[in-house]
Amino acid sequence: MIYVLLVILGTVFGSFYLVVATRMPKEESLMLSRSHCDNCKHILSWYELIPIFSYIFLKGKCRKCGSKISILAPLTEIVTAACFSLAYYLYGFSYSFYVLIILFSLMIIIFISDFKYYIINDEPLFISIFIILTLKFIYFGSKAFIFAVASGTLMFILFILIKLFGDKAFKKESLGGGDIKLSILIGVTLGIKLGLASFVLSAFIALPYAVIVSFKNKEGIVPYGPFLISSLVFVFIFMEQCSSFITSLFQF
Repeated sequence: MIYVLLVILGTVFGSFYLVVATRMPKEESLMLSRSHCDNCKHILSWYELIPIFSYIFLKGKCRKCGSKISILAPLTEIVTAACFSLAYYLYGFSYSFYVLIILFSLMIIIFISDFKYYIINDEPLFISIFIILTLKFIYFGSKAFIFAVASGTLMFILFILIKLFGDKAFKKESLGGGDIKLSILIGVTLGIKLGLASFVLSAFIALPYAVIVSFKNKEGIVPYGPFLISSLVFVFIFMEQCSSFITSLFQF
């Protein structure tokens, strides 16, 4: 029954995350502007907004103009439902469950907004940081909260230094503003040691994509946010294994 509820919540939140990821970069209102067809501007009725089922019922087309509805809509809903279920399967209702739900949610938003618009919006990011800091305080107390704030601040400073060095070395922007702000979340969630491991891992994950992009596009613009948040999620899930690996690596 819990998994059923999580799947339902996942599809509903997934639909909302898609709206956030596609409207905020275009500075469209989330609340005042009703859902509509991007082609004919037809205002969608309630039965056209049911996650997954509406897409199937409408055969992937707008009811008014017949234009295709992006497959991204049902995919986002399905992926979010799967992520919510996975979080519960791994951790039950615990601190790690709630944090992973937040990370999965932000990951989905960043994947869409950064790949599509090269933008990481501040609002979802800072809301995520605030919630995780609040969870730290509730579950582990003020010391853990202060440590998380300090770690986030240090990671932020480190990313600024990396950007300054990268900009000078490559003669172009090496890290975007959104990537630098995302470092705060990395530090808050993982601390310095695992945060650095997450950053290194993100570079390896991004490398194949960067190589492909460099061949197709001379500018070689790589949306780095999706790789940063993906490595953050990976290290968080495998935190113990990553920590043991780092310890054994330096001992060797």
